Amino acid sequence: MQRDDEDDAWRSIVENYGERPQIDDEPPPARERPTPPADDPAPDPADVTGAAGPGHPGHPEDPDEVDSDLGKADGERFIPPQAPPLPRPRGLRAVAWAGVLGAPAVLLVFTVLGVDLPDLVVQALVAWFVGGFVYLVWTMPRGPRDPWDDGAKL
Repeated sequence: MQRDDEDDAWRSIVENYGERPQIDDEPPPARERPTPPADDPAPDPADVTGAAGPGHPGHPEDPDEVDSDLGKADGERFIPPQAPPLPRPRGLRAVAWAGVLGAPAVLLVFTVLGVDLPDLVVQALVAWFVGGFVYLVWTMPRGPRDPWDDGAKL
């Protein structure tokens, strides 16, 4: 197929593809942006690392300014509410997590440093790791999760 034939084929497809939309000649109004105070330097558009952090336009300094139900500040852009702290394991679960994460770390550090641990200590660390892993798997929820619950909360 030659280039002209291909262009004609595409032009034909475009011309015969449904109804053409009505386009207004007037462009939509530009959204007004708040101007930063004169003593504040304008934020660099290339710097997106902390664009919603304190000190930037649209971010409330006072947490009371944020509407806790909607997570919005005075009609500005969306600002999510503060995340709750991570839950801390307690009791046997904490001991199991310490074994699963801590025992291999201890063995790795002593191996890299070239320190020989007594066999009883190595066996205890391995048992702590295996026991913690088995405990965590054993205490996992057995029932199926709600298929519509993805765990996301706002």
